[in-house]
Amino acid sequence: MGGSFWDWVGEHCEQITSDPIRGLMHAVFTVYLGLWYTITSRWPFGTHIYDKDWDLLIILDACRVDVLEDVADEYDFIETVESRWSIGSHSHEWLAKTFSEKYSDEIANTAYISGNGHTHETFIEKDHPPDETVPFCWPKWQTVGTDDFGQLDMLWETAHQDKLGVPPRAITDRTVEIARESDYDRLIAHYMQPHIPYIAGALAEDRTPTDVEAKGWKLLESEGANYNEVWQLYEENLRLVLNEVELLLENVDAENALVTADHGNAFGEYSIYGHPEGMLLPCVKKIPWVESDATNRETYESTTDHSHNGTNKTDIEDHLEDLGYL
Repeated sequence: MGGSFWDWVGEHCEQITSDPIRGLMHAVFTVYLGLWYTITSRWPFGTHIYDKDWDLLIILDACRVDVLEDVADEYDFIETVESRWSIGSHSHEWLAKTFSEKYSDEIANTAYISGNGHTHETFIEKDHPPDETVPFCWPKWQTVGTDDFGQLDMLWETAHQDKLGVPPRAITDRTVEIARESDYDRLIAHYMQPHIPYIAGALAEDRTPTDVEAKGWKLLESEGANYNEVWQLYEENLRLVLNEVELLLENVDAENALVTADHGNAFGEYSIYGHPEGMLLPCVKKIPWVESDATNRETYESTTDHSHNGTNKTDIEDHLEDLGYL
């Protein structure tokens, strides 16, 4: 939304009138956000993926370090779970800071397969953070556009399923296809799990997600769900995508494969829920870091076409609504 002092004043007068404490806290937070982006749009804080050596980068959206540690023993490709500070605590922030003109040569040799709809506002609409209304902000964004990628495949346009988002198999299918048919220096597979909706049970039982599965941590914030139930669903959603990662690593070649996340997710720590932008809380700002490799054993062949040849594309608002943003 950017900096607009009078819009900010009007918005927070209403918030403070209805809930003085929360309204004042949010006003302070948005002042901080204006300063945060003024600085970090120029000098990002955190580990930049293009400063690291990898052929295949696998993004698990909203994956916490601790939950990956909890299930690591179930997967042979995970030897050690390390952690790094992400350059973003929200997908929009991460995208805007990651795909910078500073790394234009590397990006030009990258194929990016993404189930994340924030690619639309970042690369097509050229809409940069902040997403909140702030009283001031003087950022210097140098984010690339769609034509600057070797290949940008916004899979949410063609693989989105109503109430489910983009199932992980679609990302696996398209990544395997591109890896076998092209020769990019770098390949990024951006899975949307374990981000809400928590779809492991719905996919297994061929049904629509329940209200708790669809809203997850959002119901914790409103005290409409049990913490243990939501945490278990989140963990099962992580297992769902890790099974796909395991399959992917058997069907592409990569000397250096890196499994990480764009950001983590809060479940009530210090009364924070989700993954707000500009958030320094470790469970949100810290991301898992798993180094592995991949060998194409040809154990899988995709039979589904997720290319952009068809005319039926998902509306961006429908996609973001199923992810809990609208």
